[in-house]
Amino acid sequence: MSRETLNVALAMGPGVASRIFSAGHLESLPAGLRLLNHEPMEEFSSRRSLALLAETDILLTGWNCARVDATVLDAAPRLRHILHAGGTVKNHVDGACWARGVQVSTAAEANAIPVAEYTLAMILLANKRVLQIAGTLHREKAPVEPDGLFPDMGNYGKRVGIIGASKIGRHVIRLLQPFELDIVVADPFLSADEAKVLGVRAVGLEELMETSNVVSLHAPSLPSTLDLVNAGLIARMRTGTTFINTARGELVDQEALLARLERHELFAVLDVTTPWVLPPDSRFYANPNVLLTPHLAGSLGTELERLAATALAEAQRISRGEPLRFPVQDEDLAFTA
Repeated sequence: MSRETLNVALAMGPGVASRIFSAGHLESLPAGLRLLNHEPMEEFSSRRSLALLAETDILLTGWNCARVDATVLDAAPRLRHILHAGGTVKNHVDGACWARGVQVSTAAEANAIPVAEYTLAMILLANKRVLQIAGTLHREKAPVEPDGLFPDMGNYGKRVGIIGASKIGRHVIRLLQPFELDIVVADPFLSADEAKVLGVRAVGLEELMETSNVVSLHAPSLPSTLDLVNAGLIARMRTGTTFINTARGELVDQEALLARLERHELFAVLDVTTPWVLPPDSRFYANPNVLLTPHLAGSLGTELERLAATALAEAQRISRGEPLRFPVQDEDLAFTA
């Protein structure tokens, strides 16, 4: 790559750029990079967008970006890099990009950090029975003996089962290392040697469900993983187990999970559900054994700055003639979210 100035163009949905990129981010591009548009392209067919595409070397994308297909590439003869300031690129990067030699990068590693932090917090709270004991205190408004209610409370020696050694799953494992927990992982693509390097033990999904005190789901949403946590596996969980889902709702048989929750046999922390927003009459809302959060585990607030910084750092590498740090290949999409 020569060291001439490279043109950077923004493309993402309405209101996304102002959430992810501060004015300082976009005004402080280093030498070798020139921003073509402060107002992102929301489509690729207008006269304005076609004029921008004709001059674009690096496309900086965000959520709800229009799809970059062969027609768009025909209009962008200089385009060599698509840098996504978000997680998955499945929704907007077409296979034609890789076929034509366009390199793609994602901030999925950066987005994994807050999800893993949320998961760590929920695992520790779950084993300590914080939410259940706090609920009792709020209801009773009287002295509470925590270990009288839950004699098994505490994190020491508890087994945590991680379903999916994904980017997020692996980061959760790293965050759990300082604690005296027994960590097991179920992932058909994780070898025993890789598990050893991670400091965990690879087990089958059935064993994980039967023996874990907390089960945390981190598998990608793929045709092969739909209903991964099915009714049979949910039935295998021990009474008192906490199930955490920060992945996708469609990976779980929610009716089977709700049935056990309503029998007061399990606890659940659900940051994602199917549908994305449950209907007002969903019984999950009223169940005292469920903590529902509105998909807040991923990057929000100040955490969005990390996504911007990651994508812009990739652009700087390109301007210096260095390889991408977080490349995505076409074949990766079959196994990632």
